[in-house]
Amino acid sequence: MTTPFLEVSDVRKHYGAIKAVDGVSFTVGPGEIVGVIGPNGSGKTTLFNAILGQIRPTSGSVRFCGEDITGKSPLELSRRGVGRTFQTLQVFGELPVRDNLIVAAQEFQGKLVGRLFAAPDAGLGQRADEMIELFRLQHVARLPAGRLSYGQQKLIDIAMAFMAKPRLVLLDEPCAGVNPSLVDQLRELLVKLNKTQGGSFVVIEHNMDFIMKLCPHVICMVEGKVLSEGKPADVQANPAVLEAYLGN
Repeated sequence: MTTPFLEVSDVRKHYGAIKAVDGVSFTVGPGEIVGVIGPNGSGKTTLFNAILGQIRPTSGSVRFCGEDITGKSPLELSRRGVGRTFQTLQVFGELPVRDNLIVAAQEFQGKLVGRLFAAPDAGLGQRADEMIELFRLQHVARLPAGRLSYGQQKLIDIAMAFMAKPRLVLLDEPCAGVNPSLVDQLRELLVKLNKTQGGSFVVIEHNMDFIMKLCPHVICMVEGKVLSEGKPADVQANPAVLEAYLGN
């Protein structure tokens, strides 16, 4: 039996009487893309933060490739091969695009002494150039990231998450604020990354069309719980899911 890349077991995050995440369990297999949907306030981002060490779960456990990672820091998880993106941009506006990519991965290249005596690009120039080509950013690679459109900065932000070749990436609303003309490009990029570089993805997104086309497996959360889980068409057709969205 194959060990899941990610195994979330009965995770709860309570703030007093408020149950932001209330007993969520699911697994993500090697190479799998899982979508997480749900109305605003359903606990999706809190769940991500509990998985990724931004907050500690009230109870429950998180395992990555068989190892218990519950409560470990984001840096510890990154060094194990877990990456993420946030709803808000995390780019360095004054740095050129290429340097943003290099900085994103530099922290995970061995020990401090090795990084001090490494090449000026920390030995990451080739990897940065590969990502620039994959994300079609060649024409802006030398420009400060802050001068680019929001959609282009979003692509840089996502490319930064993949620089260290993570085995698992959690993406929080990658389409938020992105021009519709870039949404299909983003979906194609994620599919290509999944096929060519392996790894597993968990994607929170409100763009239902994006999720349904990208993710073979979808989880719908409502009020901190998993309401429905399965194939995209089945989840989308579930009357309880429709009611949850229409009611919000």
